[in-house]
Amino acid sequence: MGGVHKAHPLFLIDASIYIFQSHFSAYVQCTSRKDQDLSALYGFIQFLLQFLRRAQPVVAAIAHDESLFCGFRHALCSDYKSNRELPDDNLSMQLEACHLIGEIFGFASYRSRVYEADDIIGTIASQIRNTSSANDPNEPRQIQIVSRDKDLAQLLVTDGDCLWDFSANKRRFRVHIEEEFGVSAEQLPDFLGLAGDAADCISGVPGIGAVKAGQLLRKFGTLDEIYRNLDAVAQMKIRGAGRLATVLEENRDTAELSRKLATIVCEVDDTDEYFGKVSLSDLFVHTPDLDELRSFLVDYSFSPRESSEIVNQAAQLIKDSSGQAV
Repeated sequence: MGGVHKAHPLFLIDASIYIFQSHFSAYVQCTSRKDQDLSALYGFIQFLLQFLRRAQPVVAAIAHDESLFCGFRHALCSDYKSNRELPDDNLSMQLEACHLIGEIFGFASYRSRVYEADDIIGTIASQIRNTSSANDPNEPRQIQIVSRDKDLAQLLVTDGDCLWDFSANKRRFRVHIEEEFGVSAEQLPDFLGLAGDAADCISGVPGIGAVKAGQLLRKFGTLDEIYRNLDAVAQMKIRGAGRLATVLEENRDTAELSRKLATIVCEVDDTDEYFGKVSLSDLFVHTPDLDELRSFLVDYSFSPRESSEIVNQAAQLIKDSSGQAV
């Protein structure tokens, strides 16, 4: 929706958060003319319209999750995210539609059967940072990750980067992550390697919760340094230090696997993964295509009332953006 200026942030959207938020919400209800549930799709459309209106993005990308039970992490550990369920036929249809609608609204949209949305976001963020030049005014200086997922906090590299929980309109910067977890953003994979993450079925080291994981990392810095200094761990002035060193030694493989599962991939060198070679020019946000939008709404059997509402909102966005200076 305009040219790039260095002051414009790069927005990286974690689509699943907003799709499933709508899918499970009692307040988002939408049924097609064929009596099919479209709540997840309708909610995601409303999110995109609100995001375009509020953020007025110049460069952005949407990352979708399609690797549940088939991604590389599941190959490493069959228990990983075993608390999730595969989508049924109706939800699968809506997930595919969510990918399409992002493109119709002008976003670059990416997905993979091997890597998660977190990895797509991490790889794009890394590529844009690595190709940026301090002397080039056409490079974004800030990365805003649109998600409430704490795992993505490890990607906050500069003090200006943030996690934006769009629904709550709350931004968390590196300083907030350190206040919340007691470790820096880059230490989060090691932190989860020790403490585990029940939400993703990452076990961590038995008996080491968030408090002890934070104490260990504040003293030694990394998981590797902890294991290089188990004798020093046993001498720490914390309760059960001697037993703690033994537990760590006995569960080293588990700790290292847990860290690997929690670490977001930031470099994908696979020619089959088209998000692995992204440049800033690929991430321009284009004007929504109203003709494609109308056809899409017909194809998915939205009611005339909801179709008119969505098209009118998109048309208003185009009208509003056409008068903006860039």
